[in-house]
Amino acid sequence: MSPAEEDELTGIHCRLDELLAERGMTLTRLSEIVGVSVVNLSILKNDRARAIRYSTLSAICRALDCEVGDLLVRAD
Repeated sequence: MSPAEEDELTGIHCRLDELLAERGMTLTRLSEIVGVSVVNLSILKNDRARAIRYSTLSAICRALDCEVGDLLVRAD
């Protein structure tokens, strides 16, 4: 994969920041509940993740009481 391809945006936006704010929850607390490091959640929150496991996605949605479509949206 060329560097240009690596830097391309996926067209997917993660609404983790907004969902946390709506629920009055911190990234640290979500990390504790879900069992994923704050660093990895931060990568996801800042739209820098290249992949996410279904189990992680499911755990985040369970913790935030949301659907996948509430968390991940098309950015275009």
